[in-house]
Amino acid sequence: MSAIINSFLLVFISEMGDKTQLLALVLSAKFRKPIPIMLGILVATVLNHALASFVGSFITDYVSTEILKWILGATFIIFGLWILIPDQDEGFKDTKGWGPFLTTTVAFFFAEMGDKTQLATVALGAKYVSPVMVTVGTTVGMLAADGLAVFFGYKFTDRIPMKIVHRVASALFIIFGLAILFGF
Repeated sequence: MSAIINSFLLVFISEMGDKTQLLALVLSAKFRKPIPIMLGILVATVLNHALASFVGSFITDYVSTEILKWILGATFIIFGLWILIPDQDEGFKDTKGWGPFLTTTVAFFFAEMGDKTQLATVALGAKYVSPVMVTVGTTVGMLAADGLAVFFGYKFTDRIPMKIVHRVASALFIIFGLAILFGF
C-alpha cells in the first residue's frame, strides 16, 4: 500500500505546474470536453507509467542493492532540485483533427517521455519492485493533478502560487531521497 500512496503523493505534487498539466489546461480550453480528455490522460499515463515502473523493477535484477540505494537516493534528490525549475507551456496545435480523446492520448504519451514524472516512476518502480502498485499510484496522481487543470482550469491555477507548490514537491523528493540514502 505504501507504494501506491507514496507514488500518488510524489506524482500529484510534482505534476503541479508541469508541462503535462499545462497541456491538460490547453486541451481543456481547446476542446471543452473534459471526459474524453481525462480518458486520454488515463490511457496515456497507464501505458507510459506501466512501461516506466516495469523498467524500474527490471533494473533491480541487475544492480546490487547498495548501488541501487545510492542511485535512487541521488535520483530523488536531483528530481527535487529539478522541480524548482518550472516547465513552460510549449504550446499545442491539433493539426490532425483527431478529436479530444486521441489528441490527448498521443500528446500526453509523448509529453511524458523523459519527463520528471516518468523518470520518477522508473525510480519508484526500482524502489518498490511492485510495478503494478507504482503504476496505480502514479496514474491516480497524474489524473488528480491534471484533472484539476481540466475541470477547474485557470480558476485553480491562478489561486495557488506555483512557486510554493514547486518548493513543497521539491522538499518531498529530497526528503524521500535522503530517507532512501540514510534509512529513516
